[in-house]
Amino acid sequence: MAIRRSLLTMAVAVTAGIGAITVPASAAQPEPLAVRSDPVYSYANAVRETAYVDTGLTAPNGAKVRVAADIIRPREATGRVPVIMDASPYYTTLGRGNESQKKTYDAAGKPVQFPLWYDNYFVPRGYAVVLVDLSGTARSNGCVDVGGRSEVTSAKAVIDWLNGRATGYTTATGTTTISSSWSTGAVGMIGKSWDGTIANGVAATGVAGLKTIVPIGAISSWYDYYRASGATYTSGSPAGLAPVVENSQGASNCGSVKTTLTNGSPSSGDYTAMYRERDYVPNAANVKASVFVVHGLGDLNVKSVNFGQWWNALPAGVERKIWLSQTGHVDPFDYRRQVWVDTLHKWFDHYLLGVDNGVQNDPASTVEQKPDVWKDDRAWPLTTTPTTLRLQPGTSAGVGTLGTTAPPAGSTATVTDNRSSEYDWITNPTNASSARAIYRTGALASDVRISGTSTITVTTTSSQSAARLTAVLVDYGTATIRNYRGTGEGIRNLSTRSCWGESGTGDSACYLDTETNTTSVSQNIIARGWADLGHYAGLESRRTLSANTPYTITFNIATTDQVIPAGHRLAVVIGSTDSSYISSAGTSTRLGIDLSKTTLRVPLIGSI
Repeated sequence: MAIRRSLLTMAVAVTAGIGAITVPASAAQPEPLAVRSDPVYSYANAVRETAYVDTGLTAPNGAKVRVAADIIRPREATGRVPVIMDASPYYTTLGRGNESQKKTYDAAGKPVQFPLWYDNYFVPRGYAVVLVDLSGTARSNGCVDVGGRSEVTSAKAVIDWLNGRATGYTTATGTTTISSSWSTGAVGMIGKSWDGTIANGVAATGVAGLKTIVPIGAISSWYDYYRASGATYTSGSPAGLAPVVENSQGASNCGSVKTTLTNGSPSSGDYTAMYRERDYVPNAANVKASVFVVHGLGDLNVKSVNFGQWWNALPAGVERKIWLSQTGHVDPFDYRRQVWVDTLHKWFDHYLLGVDNGVQNDPASTVEQKPDVWKDDRAWPLTTTPTTLRLQPGTSAGVGTLGTTAPPAGSTATVTDNRSSEYDWITNPTNASSARAIYRTGALASDVRISGTSTITVTTTSSQSAARLTAVLVDYGTATIRNYRGTGEGIRNLSTRSCWGESGTGDSACYLDTETNTTSVSQNIIARGWADLGHYAGLESRRTLSANTPYTITFNIATTDQVIPAGHRLAVVIGSTDSSYISSAGTSTRLGIDLSKTTLRVPLIGSI
């Protein structure tokens, strides 16, 4: 492996245009203090090939499932090289990245365009980049099972092949094998959204050879993608997602798989065997790879609870790092490009090439606290002791204060489900509203930071046999934030481009530049949580509620890391059906909340 050493004197690696340029070291400083892979191989001359890897699975039509792994690797490398792998269902459908790039091939079927910049940048630096079509998508056979066994096995089988434990073929159905003798067996998986989700799932198998994962805006439990403590999101269903990405073979042969997805996702919101198979959190104890989590705190597609529970479930010995932005569902390449490329380069050099660059000793947490203002910390979250906050009634119905003092016994509030939105509930915070109850602190004397996952325990009665609950944390005070709910989810495309690696015929290394898109607010929802009251006793089975009988339920209000500035107020707002995100369980349901038996637990740094 060709690695150029950079010494302390003039040890500056400037990344611009085609990548790192290492300034020569002074002879007066002979001791190497850092190493960094440099672009010493030709991208234009790289080997481009496809391996169809046997997964060991059988499709419903009886065919053996082989998945297509497209490969670009340096031709001139005299030794074996490590692999950066992105396993995705999107390569011929929605595409990848800010510009929705898709794979392209030449007349012989060899890869030409790889979406994203990983191949352009890392192949000249001595890495192979492997893009895997998940089962039932693009050039792979089998079925799309939306995060289930088939998809996880798709990617795991390729890692096995790269380590000599599985068989690859030159075609989808032929018998001619293809070798991975060029691979060191060290694999790093990366990807945003579904791609990063599969990285989580594969890491949870503990497969040998997987050295690191970089899940970006990734799901850790598909139940928590479609459900929230029994409440049903309005964003779709697993069976409805499969046809978006499946190929024609999957569309014609995989009806039984879709039936399993449909039956396993009942409107009751129950946590079924289907969802259990797609929940990677219980198997996080198997993770051996290092983990670099990236997530947008304003991500309303893959809600932030997904990264929070995954992070908390990882074994203590797993080396890890986290980046949290104020964006929505956005790749860090599009909101902090230069720093991201340098950080990821250093990360892969260490965990895949074995470079002793000290990345494991860098700050483990990087959080965007204001647009383009980042805070590094030694660990995440910074506090593990939640503060218990209580809801005090005021003089107006459903309007009160939030603090540490318990309310008088018998204190209540009433909320009526009119199927309105959280964005309606948070306006006019001093006015009474039948649709919500609101409790705010006084103006904060100093900054307060929430770092981690908040929970709320609510004791309430319902006028009907089913009911929904919503709780949101709100920062009241004027501020400029990333416009995470707008087009671009916190970024805006520019007309200029910058280049990150080496371009080739049919595959440019140049991408649209972006800028931060902000908006001014007087209140901002910083964490959200939803629940179905019928799941008060557990997620496996929804209970029918008896009218006017008190039930107690505890549920998460997502995961976040936010600073509420001095002078602002922190509030919790409680409603029923949040029409922006969840479906209703009834009409005009009245909820009677027992404030003396309702508590909010928030991981605070600072005092309310």
